[in-house]
Amino acid sequence: MNTLQQLLRKIDGKGYKAYKELQGHYTYKGYELRFDYVQGDPFASPSKLRVIIPNKSVYIMPEWKQTQSRKIYTEDFIARSVSQAIARDKTFIKGTGKSGMIMVDTPGQELIERTAVTLHKEEMVLCLSIGLPANGRRINGKEAEKLLFHVIPNVLTHSVLSLNDHEIQRTCELADQHDTIRAKMKEENWVAFVADGSILPRESGISDRPLQQAVPFQSPEENRVSISIPHQEQPITGMALKKGITLIVGGGYHGKSTLLKAIERGVYPHIRGDGREFVLTDLNAMKVRAEDGRAVTTVNISPFINDLPHKEDTTQFSTDNASGSTSQAANVMEAIEAGASTILMDEDTSATNFMIRDERMQSLVTKEKEPITPFIDQVKPMKDELDVSTILVMGGSGDYFDVADEVILLDQYEPFNVTNKAKKIAAAHPQKRRKEVVVPFHSFPNRHFQSSSIQSYKGKKSKVQAKGLHHIVIGQQDLSLHLVEQMVHSAQTNTIAMVLQYMERKGLLKKRQSLPDLLDRLEKQMDEQGMASFAPYPEQHPGELARPRRFEIAAALNRLRTANVTLL
Repeated sequence: MNTLQQLLRKIDGKGYKAYKELQGHYTYKGYELRFDYVQGDPFASPSKLRVIIPNKSVYIMPEWKQTQSRKIYTEDFIARSVSQAIARDKTFIKGTGKSGMIMVDTPGQELIERTAVTLHKEEMVLCLSIGLPANGRRINGKEAEKLLFHVIPNVLTHSVLSLNDHEIQRTCELADQHDTIRAKMKEENWVAFVADGSILPRESGISDRPLQQAVPFQSPEENRVSISIPHQEQPITGMALKKGITLIVGGGYHGKSTLLKAIERGVYPHIRGDGREFVLTDLNAMKVRAEDGRAVTTVNISPFINDLPHKEDTTQFSTDNASGSTSQAANVMEAIEAGASTILMDEDTSATNFMIRDERMQSLVTKEKEPITPFIDQVKPMKDELDVSTILVMGGSGDYFDVADEVILLDQYEPFNVTNKAKKIAAAHPQKRRKEVVVPFHSFPNRHFQSSSIQSYKGKKSKVQAKGLHHIVIGQQDLSLHLVEQMVHSAQTNTIAMVLQYMERKGLLKKRQSLPDLLDRLEKQMDEQGMASFAPYPEQHPGELARPRRFEIAAALNRLRTANVTLL
């Protein structure tokens, strides 16, 4: 540490770029600091710092890493404790720009694998971003000493060096419970489980915290199941939704979309106290909606769209400006291609002509003049031919009663199983509309994204940069993911951006391989080598990364306006 202190005093008052001399590693009492990247300007992106803590300084119980879930949940807990310690520290660091800033990638309500904290066999690695202090654009060495010798040690003392064993144990128990429920879901062919007592509504449109004094969820008797879970004497009960076609109906403002939103987010585990910690969904569930204006490249949408006026081939459909119906058709087909086994859909965000076409409209506009085969006519073939389930919010058309396996009614936020009643209504009022299936689902040619699909170079320099949760700048284009609804944290967007740049840098798209094979390869690398393996310098601070699903990586590729796709 004397070396670092001497260096700070030597460069005090010099131009800010002299901070670059800090790059390297320094030993503290009980841990090591590694400066992997040092900012060149006080207003630039903050410096990247790793804290390496050997096991002799912080005891990590072996059982905390016993399963992959336990390890991820423990790492998440430690990252949260560091974030809380940073927030509690009120030390004032003077300076311009980002002077004195300390940041760790702070998790949200979900428990997602991250690079913020990584537990290795012999050590723990904590990734921080810090703003080195400046006066104007000159080094403020005294404030830098305060930051590095007082604030950071204080943060570590009150987080990683004083972990609450009891709370980590409870976090690991939650991991075991989630794993047990997921195993039961797989065994029983359930696509979703919503525990009794869950709090589904959120605080507001800009907050993901639970709404205070909301009505707790109570499962319908017909769907109530009981699961014995570890670390708890009483079994957990709740609503199980089986594979098949589930319709969620009810009046406006009675909780239909709230239930679907909770199910949509159930692909991620949630922290204790979130209200949705025991809402779990098929990990391969994909939320699908209309997305006017998106680019579509060589997608077979023929099961839903055929015989367009300009005779365009819908088995290899491409457009720079998709309509509501064509975008939703493409979203469904792309989700299935990526491996989705459950489709989630809400009428509020769907194209009406994609969802339904009633008898009167069929009489006025004959099938010969209508290129769209509505979803109602393909939802059952999707189940029967592809084994793809659907959970659909539909409050405006009873025609779906005929194809639904189960109908759940929301009445003042309370769910009721009204399947028998819905089937009786359907029998008493038979629909007169004609089924319109033209193209059955069958095995389609695999798509291959060519290397020219990712064009990150702006002049001689490659530029791929995530901008918040919903945007990635790639070369000259702004890739929008704002309607990819199961993205939950900007760190996932950072990872997708890094993966895209990695694919271009390593020439992964030069190999002729299908999109599913490419996604399998990327997931395998994440499993075996971690997200940091996609970074340009994998042995350094990788940045704020959280693991995306294969579906969101595919969504990014599919929305590239430079995509160049051939069929295998």
